[in-house]
Amino acid sequence: MSAQQTLKDQVIQKAWEDAEFKKQLIANPKAAVKDAFGVDVTDTIEVEVVEESANKFYFVLPQSPAEVNNDAQVDFPRWPNE
Repeated sequence: MSAQQTLKDQVIQKAWEDAEFKKQLIANPKAAVKDAFGVDVTDTIEVEVVEESANKFYFVLPQSPAEVNNDAQVDFPRWPNE
């Protein structure tokens, strides 16, 4: 499992267990992740949090590999001590 997926799983688990964190995550995801996990999400990445319900499902469609510029540098969140 990648570090990025591990972080996603940790954020989800914390949101399920901590109502205040969940509220902050929805309002300001970058600050919530920074405060809870010490991870800075670079300004070049936009983060939006939406919550599914029993009557609403979000399907995330990734960018097509054909549209990805292999030479482009993508900044991902920086994990502490990496």
